[in-house]
Amino acid sequence: MIDSATPIPCAPSGLDARSALREATADLHAQVDTVMPLARPAPSLDDYRRHLRILLAWTRRLPRQPELALPLARQAAVLQSDLATCSRLLGEHRPSAQEEAASSPGPATPDACFGWGVAYVLEGSHLGGQVLYRELAGRLAPHPLDYLRGAGKATGARWTAFLAELRGRVRTASDITHACSGAVHAFDLLLDCHRQESTTA
Repeated sequence: MIDSATPIPCAPSGLDARSALREATADLHAQVDTVMPLARPAPSLDDYRRHLRILLAWTRRLPRQPELALPLARQAAVLQSDLATCSRLLGEHRPSAQEEAASSPGPATPDACFGWGVAYVLEGSHLGGQVLYRELAGRLAPHPLDYLRGAGKATGARWTAFLAELRGRVRTASDITHACSGAVHAFDLLLDCHRQESTTA
């Protein structure tokens, strides 16, 4: 289980779930956008591989709730496939032990709204992937960048549907507070995975 003693960020009063989540994670989101390998001015295929390794480690550590189990399993499969393509294009025929490691379930979420906060970060990352795909598809060809491409043109509609469900599930001030805690936790985990990857690069 996630440590229930971890301080829960207070939800800004008067905000709906999406606005509160965006405000609670704005600084962390900006930090992630600055430090990830693909933030470099001219990212290479090796930078993409590092990006994928960080996200795979993150996917494996994200807390689980029933609604996230299948999306996380699918995400891990695409990440591993893209990593294998990176290795092939870079002339390396064996994936690293880190890439081959079996995925173990993350901790259970303290409550459903915490899980919705985690899901907010996970779903939002696919929107960012679309932006990166448009920027990097030519530069990193012939790699198909399947992870960044994601659902393609359907990504926006998927995000809109997710937000509608989020608003229906995360409604009270207490719900929003716990969702903000989950979102902050997800970003903190991602930054920790980045730090760990940086020490082994």
